[in-house]
Amino acid sequence: MERYRKILVAVDGSESSRNAFRQACRIVRHDKSWITAIVVIPPYQDQFQTLSVKEKASKALKDEGLKILDDIQAISREEDVYVKLLIEEGSPVDIILDTAEANFFDLVVTGRRGRSRLERSLIGSVTSRIIGHSTCDVLVVPKNTMVVWNSLLVPTDGSPYSTSSARKAIELARAYSASLTVVSIVDVTEEFQAQAPDAVESLVSQAWQHVNDVSSRARELGVAADRFVREGESYKVITDMALKQRTDMIVMGSHGRTGVRRLFMGSVTEKVIGYAVCPVLVVKALER
Repeated sequence: MERYRKILVAVDGSESSRNAFRQACRIVRHDKSWITAIVVIPPYQDQFQTLSVKEKASKALKDEGLKILDDIQAISREEDVYVKLLIEEGSPVDIILDTAEANFFDLVVTGRRGRSRLERSLIGSVTSRIIGHSTCDVLVVPKNTMVVWNSLLVPTDGSPYSTSSARKAIELARAYSASLTVVSIVDVTEEFQAQAPDAVESLVSQAWQHVNDVSSRARELGVAADRFVREGESYKVITDMALKQRTDMIVMGSHGRTGVRRLFMGSVTEKVIGYAVCPVLVVKALER
């Protein structure tokens, strides 16, 4: 399956989540997919309050969740897309992950807040944990960006995770007639370069092998790919290249669920998502 057919969008009332939903609607309208929006309200847990106060607080939270879904419904009408609306109570991460898995969604879409230092470094704990432990692909849409498939950038390091993301990027490039750029990065310190230049040369050679392997697979499916090997800090190389080339989408790999939902994803993926000026699609290597 090349395109996404069943999409779950996590919304929380923020501007970034509304934009993420709007962009997901445009995917749905173009690809004739199914879309569901979910808002998760936290349970009221103040043990020192009376039952009546707790009931009022819980009702207020639910009313807020329903208002968020009303806004989402209005956007769906503007975009001429039918949406199924869900409101649940509990841990946002657990509810979103369980809903995605139980209902066989193949893509979860979430927004990304602004680009302050804190927001760039943390992304947001809910988004980070969804990405780290979802068994389906996750698309993170920064505020004020659009989802377009005209140009794709996929980093590769030869791992099973990057092999899965490269395969998905090739499929999407073929489906949308998009341009594809493949990059492999040699991320070593200056001290290492000075002390072991031969080792660095070997790493560069391996990196070229990785991009050539992806390019060969793409060519077999009729997709042309630009190839690059760069030296530097991985997330900076990826995000700088995406900015300079005006890339529409970065496609990256990630492992499947680890079973420990409080853990975060790998630092490179997290930093790319935090600093990228375009949407980032995180592809899962885990077979579903």
